[in-house]
Amino acid sequence: MAGRCCRLEPLHASLHADALFEAYADDVTGAGWTYLPDGPFADAASFRSWVGDMARREDRLCFAILDSSTTPVGVASYLRIAPAVGSIEVGYIHYSTRLQRRTAATEAMYLMMRRVFDELGYRRYEWKCDALNAPSRGAAERLGFVYEGTFRQATIYKGRNRDTAWYSIIDKEWPRVRDALERWLDPSNFDETGAQRRSLRFEP
Repeated sequence: MAGRCCRLEPLHASLHADALFEAYADDVTGAGWTYLPDGPFADAASFRSWVGDMARREDRLCFAILDSSTTPVGVASYLRIAPAVGSIEVGYIHYSTRLQRRTAATEAMYLMMRRVFDELGYRRYEWKCDALNAPSRGAAERLGFVYEGTFRQATIYKGRNRDTAWYSIIDKEWPRVRDALERWLDPSNFDETGAQRRSLRFEP
Protein backbone atom coordinates (compact mmCIF):
# COMPACT_ATOMS: atom_id res chain seq x y z
CA MET A 1 0.00 0.00 0.00
CA ALA A 2 1.70 3.17 -1.20
CA GLY A 3 0.90 6.80 -0.48
CA ARG A 4 2.61 10.15 -0.83
CA CYS A 5 4.41 10.02 2.54
CA CYS A 6 4.67 6.34 3.37
CA ARG A 7 4.42 2.78 2.14
CA LEU A 8 3.22 -0.36 3.91
CA GLU A 9 4.68 -3.75 3.02
CA PRO A 10 4.44 -7.19 4.61
CA LEU A 11 6.57 -7.36 7.73
CA HIS A 12 9.76 -9.41 7.33
CA ALA A 13 12.53 -9.87 9.88
CA SER A 14 15.45 -9.67 7.46
CA LEU A 15 14.09 -6.55 5.76
CA HIS A 16 12.72 -4.56 8.66
CA ALA A 17 13.80 -5.77 12.10
CA ASP A 18 17.12 -3.96 12.47
CA ALA A 19 15.80 -0.58 11.31
CA LEU A 20 12.70 -0.91 13.46
CA PHE A 21 14.76 -1.79 16.51
CA GLU A 22 16.85 1.32 15.94
CA ALA A 23 13.76 3.49 15.51
CA TYR A 24 12.07 2.13 18.63
CA ALA A 25 15.30 2.67 20.60
CA ASP A 26 14.62 6.43 20.45
CA ASP A 27 11.96 5.73 23.09
CA VAL A 28 14.52 5.23 25.85
CA THR A 29 11.90 4.53 28.55
CA GLY A 30 10.08 1.91 26.49
CA ALA A 31 6.79 3.67 27.26
CA GLY A 32 5.52 3.02 23.75
CA TRP A 33 5.23 -0.68 24.60
CA THR A 34 3.06 -0.12 27.69
CA TYR A 35 -0.24 -1.13 26.12
CA LEU A 36 1.12 -3.87 23.86
CA PRO A 37 1.33 -7.49 25.02
CA ASP A 38 5.03 -7.74 24.12
CA GLY A 39 8.15 -5.61 24.54
CA PRO A 40 10.17 -3.65 25.16
CA PHE A 41 13.10 -5.75 23.95
CA ALA A 42 16.54 -5.70 25.54
CA ASP A 43 18.54 -6.40 22.39
CA ALA A 44 18.30 -6.57 18.63
CA ALA A 45 18.42 -10.38 18.51
CA SER A 46 15.34 -10.85 20.69
CA PHE A 47 13.53 -8.14 18.77
CA ARG A 48 14.42 -9.76 15.44
CA SER A 49 13.08 -13.08 16.71
CA TRP A 50 9.82 -11.40 17.74
CA VAL A 51 9.46 -9.74 14.31
CA GLY A 52 9.95 -13.12 12.67
CA ASP A 53 7.27 -14.65 14.87
CA MET A 54 4.85 -11.80 14.10
CA ALA A 55 5.47 -12.09 10.37
CA ARG A 56 4.72 -15.83 10.40
CA ARG A 57 1.48 -15.67 12.38
CA GLU A 58 -1.50 -17.00 10.48
CA ASP A 59 -4.12 -15.09 12.50
CA ARG A 60 -3.07 -11.63 11.29
CA LEU A 61 -1.41 -9.69 8.48
CA CYS A 62 1.46 -7.59 9.79
CA PHE A 63 2.92 -4.63 7.93
CA ALA A 64 6.02 -2.50 8.27
CA ILE A 65 5.39 1.21 7.74
CA LEU A 66 8.17 2.86 5.73
CA ASP A 67 8.64 6.62 5.57
CA SER A 68 9.37 8.60 2.42
CA SER A 69 13.03 7.57 2.62
CA THR A 70 11.87 3.89 2.70
CA THR A 71 13.09 3.49 6.29
CA PRO A 72 10.89 1.30 8.55
CA VAL A 73 9.47 3.47 11.34
CA GLY A 74 6.46 1.53 12.64
CA VAL A 75 4.17 -1.48 12.38
CA ALA A 76 0.43 -2.12 12.07
CA SER A 77 -1.66 -5.22 11.47
CA TYR A 78 -4.98 -6.52 10.28
CA LEU A 79 -6.47 -8.78 12.98
CA ARG A 80 -9.64 -10.82 13.52
CA ILE A 81 -10.13 -11.16 9.80
CA ALA A 82 -13.64 -12.46 9.09
CA PRO A 83 -14.39 -12.18 5.36
CA ALA A 84 -17.58 -14.22 5.65
CA VAL A 85 -19.21 -11.41 7.64
CA GLY A 86 -17.11 -8.57 6.24
CA SER A 87 -15.41 -7.59 9.50
CA ILE A 88 -11.74 -6.84 10.15
CA GLU A 89 -9.75 -5.09 12.87
CA VAL A 90 -6.72 -2.82 12.70
CA GLY A 91 -4.40 -3.35 15.63
CA TYR A 92 -0.96 -4.00 17.02
CA ILE A 93 -0.08 -0.49 15.94
CA HIS A 94 3.28 0.70 17.20
CA TYR A 95 4.66 3.95 15.83
CA SER A 96 8.20 4.96 16.65
CA THR A 97 8.80 8.57 17.63
CA ARG A 98 10.03 9.09 14.05
CA LEU A 99 6.49 8.42 12.79
CA GLN A 100 4.33 9.86 15.55
CA ARG A 101 2.57 13.14 14.75
CA ARG A 102 3.74 13.01 11.15
CA THR A 103 1.57 13.16 8.06
CA ALA A 104 2.67 9.60 7.28
CA ALA A 105 1.14 8.40 10.54
CA THR A 106 -2.33 9.42 9.37
CA GLU A 107 -1.71 8.35 5.79
CA ALA A 108 -0.77 4.81 6.89
CA MET A 109 -4.13 4.41 8.62
CA TYR A 110 -5.95 5.87 5.61
CA LEU A 111 -4.23 3.41 3.27
CA MET A 112 -5.25 0.48 5.45
CA MET A 113 -8.85 1.71 5.61
CA ARG A 114 -8.98 2.24 1.84
CA ARG A 115 -7.75 -1.30 1.20
CA VAL A 116 -10.42 -2.74 3.49
CA PHE A 117 -13.42 -0.79 2.20
CA ASP A 118 -12.66 0.17 -1.40
CA GLU A 119 -10.63 -2.82 -2.55
CA LEU A 120 -11.82 -5.71 -0.37
CA GLY A 121 -15.41 -4.63 0.23
CA TYR A 122 -15.56 -5.14 3.99
CA ARG A 123 -18.56 -3.88 5.99
CA ARG A 124 -16.94 -3.20 9.35
CA TYR A 125 -13.51 -1.94 10.43
CA GLU A 126 -12.67 -2.26 14.13
CA TRP A 127 -10.23 -0.55 16.50
CA LYS A 128 -9.79 -1.88 20.04
CA CYS A 129 -7.46 -0.66 22.76
CA ASP A 130 -6.89 -0.64 26.49
CA ALA A 131 -9.46 1.73 27.97
CA LEU A 132 -6.61 3.47 29.82
CA ASN A 133 -4.71 4.16 26.60
CA ALA A 134 -5.73 7.78 26.07
CA PRO A 135 -3.46 8.36 23.02
CA SER A 136 -4.95 5.35 21.21
CA ARG A 137 -8.49 6.40 22.03
CA GLY A 138 -7.76 9.91 20.82
CA ALA A 139 -6.26 8.57 17.60
CA ALA A 140 -9.31 6.41 16.92
CA GLU A 141 -11.67 9.34 17.35
CA ARG A 142 -9.49 11.65 15.26
CA LEU A 143 -9.51 9.09 12.42
CA GLY A 144 -13.30 8.88 12.39
CA PHE A 145 -13.95 5.74 14.43
CA VAL A 146 -17.12 5.63 16.53
CA TYR A 147 -16.94 4.53 20.17
CA GLU A 148 -19.16 1.50 20.81
CA GLY A 149 -18.50 0.72 24.46
CA THR A 150 -16.04 -0.89 26.86
CA PHE A 151 -15.66 -4.59 27.60
CA ARG A 152 -14.81 -4.68 31.30
CA GLN A 153 -12.11 -7.08 32.51
CA ALA A 154 -11.68 -8.31 28.96
CA THR A 155 -8.25 -9.82 29.50
CA ILE A 156 -5.05 -9.75 31.55
CA TYR A 157 -1.67 -8.83 30.11
CA LYS A 158 1.68 -7.91 31.60
CA GLY A 159 0.23 -8.78 34.99
CA ARG A 160 -2.63 -6.28 34.94
CA ASN A 161 -6.29 -6.09 34.00
CA ARG A 162 -7.39 -4.68 30.66
CA ASP A 163 -10.77 -3.15 30.02
CA THR A 164 -11.07 -2.93 26.23
CA ALA A 165 -12.59 0.09 24.48
CA TRP A 166 -14.24 -0.78 21.15
CA TYR A 167 -14.48 1.54 18.13
CA SER A 168 -15.56 0.97 14.55
CA ILE A 169 -16.21 2.46 11.14
CA ILE A 170 -18.89 0.78 9.04
CA ASP A 171 -19.28 0.85 5.30
CA LYS A 172 -22.00 3.52 5.17
CA GLU A 173 -19.75 5.85 7.20
CA TRP A 174 -16.68 5.25 5.09
CA PRO A 175 -17.37 7.77 2.28
CA ARG A 176 -17.58 10.60 4.82
CA VAL A 177 -14.45 9.42 6.62
CA ARG A 178 -12.59 8.91 3.36
CA ASP A 179 -13.45 12.41 2.12
CA ALA A 180 -12.26 14.03 5.35
CA LEU A 181 -9.01 12.09 5.35
CA GLU A 182 -8.32 12.85 1.70
CA ARG A 183 -8.98 16.57 2.23
CA TRP A 184 -6.58 16.57 5.17
CA LEU A 185 -3.90 14.58 3.33
CA ASP A 186 -4.04 16.78 0.22
CA PRO A 187 -0.67 18.55 -0.26
CA SER A 188 -2.44 21.91 -0.33
CA ASN A 189 -3.32 21.41 3.33
CA PHE A 190 0.34 21.78 4.35
CA ASP A 191 2.53 24.86 4.32
CA GLU A 192 6.18 25.02 3.26
CA THR A 193 7.30 23.73 6.67
CA GLY A 194 4.93 20.76 6.51
CA ALA A 195 2.53 22.15 9.14
CA GLN A 196 -1.17 21.51 8.59
CA ARG A 197 -3.36 24.41 7.54
CA ARG A 198 -6.60 22.71 8.65
CA SER A 199 -7.05 20.08 11.32
CA LEU A 200 -8.75 16.79 10.57
CA ARG A 201 -12.51 17.20 10.99
CA PHE A 202 -15.53 15.07 10.15
CA GLU A 203 -18.79 16.60 9.00
CA PRO A 204 -21.85 15.41 10.97
